[in-house]
Amino acid sequence: MAEAELFAHPDYPVPGHGKVWLATTQDGAALRFASWRATAKTTRGTVIVVQGRAEFIERYSETIIELRRRGFHVLSFDWRGQGGSQRFVSRIRKGHVGRLKDYERDLALAMAEMQARFPPPYFVLAHSMGAALCLDAARHGALPVSRMVAIAPMLGLSMVARPRAARLLASALFWLGFGTSFVPGGGETAIATKPFEGNRLTGDPARYARNSALSAQARHLSIGDPTVAWIRTAFTLMDRLTAPAAALDVRVPVLVIAAGLDPVVSTPAIERFAARLKTGPALVLPTARHEILMETDAIRARFWAAFDAFIPGEDATAPRSTGEQGERGLVQGLAAGGDDPAAAGGAAAVP
Repeated sequence: MAEAELFAHPDYPVPGHGKVWLATTQDGAALRFASWRATAKTTRGTVIVVQGRAEFIERYSETIIELRRRGFHVLSFDWRGQGGSQRFVSRIRKGHVGRLKDYERDLALAMAEMQARFPPPYFVLAHSMGAALCLDAARHGALPVSRMVAIAPMLGLSMVARPRAARLLASALFWLGFGTSFVPGGGETAIATKPFEGNRLTGDPARYARNSALSAQARHLSIGDPTVAWIRTAFTLMDRLTAPAAALDVRVPVLVIAAGLDPVVSTPAIERFAARLKTGPALVLPTARHEILMETDAIRARFWAAFDAFIPGEDATAPRSTGEQGERGLVQGLAAGGDDPAAAGGAAAVP
């Protein structure tokens, strides 16, 4: 059942003065939305935060605060099958979606809600699966935003040793009627609640513990491993985006930020995609794991320096550290700045 409220964790509260509501997709799925107005005196537009698989709005509270302080209104939502949005399997801990069209309808609704409720200019901050879905939408004119920051987009899976075999197995199991079953070996344990040692998500123990506690206490929002149908859908999406001409079709200026130590998605696949982009640069943060926004302060500072340099509207008079100034210069050189057409894509490693 969809949940039209935010979970109040005592040690990690969501930002105040937000609005929460349910909206319905074209095919009848109820999605949970939340929004906040900017806290800075000068308003600089609207950022929609698009999460990855197994995430939910509350996990981005820190990011939402940081965006609001920068002068952005913030909108976020939960994909169907996770968070406070509608589930379509009896065991709600399964990470399930039936087909790629379902996610496309979710994103279309999110874009409509953004345009109906908030002022332009519009920007996207998207992670992993969400980043891949937004990149695909940008190929078809279905992402009505000025710019996009794509964090560790799901263009390949590092955690799958034999992707071709996994793709064939998922397809076979799907057509045999096992689409709503967990992937072989999968279960209900949320990835964020597994031990910190050896985790795939972040090198920051404090943020990992915070998110783990949040997922453990908000069990109605978190999910476990994906279903066969989800994996099949993921491969369909990745196949689309790794086609030779796919990156050339992206018309929205994009900053791609990848994690050098990402054990979830393939950083080489991201770099290959970015090299073909005509609409923006790519940066690799060498010591980061998959969830860059949940990483250490040093890594996050590098991320925000890149974000501020690429997304129009920051306060250029604000004091910056030497490292941030250098990183801003690198991104500005790659991106061509402002609203002008961005420079040809490519990947640059940030020390």
